[in-house]
Amino acid sequence: MNRDAEQLMKRPSPRPRLGAELVRTEASPFDTLASAYDAWFEEEGKLIFAIELKAFQEVLPLLPKPWLEVGVGSGRFAQALGIETGIDPSVKLLEMARRRGITGFLARGEEEPFDKETFGTVFLIVTLCFVDSPLAVLREAHRILKTGGKIVLGLVFRGSPWARLYEAKKREGHRFYKYATFYSYQEVADSLEHAGFAIEKVLSTLFQRPNEVKEMEAPQERFSPDAGFIVVVAGKIPAGGQRNRERGL
Repeated sequence: MNRDAEQLMKRPSPRPRLGAELVRTEASPFDTLASAYDAWFEEEGKLIFAIELKAFQEVLPLLPKPWLEVGVGSGRFAQALGIETGIDPSVKLLEMARRRGITGFLARGEEEPFDKETFGTVFLIVTLCFVDSPLAVLREAHRILKTGGKIVLGLVFRGSPWARLYEAKKREGHRFYKYATFYSYQEVADSLEHAGFAIEKVLSTLFQRPNEVKEMEAPQERFSPDAGFIVVVAGKIPAGGQRNRERGL
């Protein structure tokens, strides 16, 4: 296993179990960036946001309810897609999400704010690259999904033109991207399998290059390393099926 895959799969430090809310002693770095983050969707990111939304809208009919977004942020995607509930570690972003009608809870993706088998679909939209332990977050999503549930990821994969741009910005200490780690498609696919999921559908979009986005795009039903944004839908494997897969059966 390479170094990036080991980082993707590392386990989190123990965290407290939540009720409806958790009072934190530490602030999220996105608390001070909340206004700038949210403004992006109305300014330079407006067309990019519309392109990404179109890809998600292609898969919505496949997804059982109720829906949860992990890393709901300011609620832009949740509001546009009809996701009712979200969690996020940023108080300031949650305030924005709640104003957009989202039922928001202060929590991280690897914590356990909900009972097992609560949701039909869990969304992680540009979230996996910002969490401390992606595999732990995927495993928690598996725990709270009902039988037959789905996980939906929205990702920028390492090696794409957009990831190269963001990684360059990270090296320069960019206020958002300095917190991000980008993974390959295979690393994410392996982690989904380890967490108990089987990939069912992949859509690629945002083929226009950074700083050259001029028009809407329709997503393509395949993985493309040239795409700036990928939507991955994976189904929950029942516990028995997961054990059999681990044994190679």
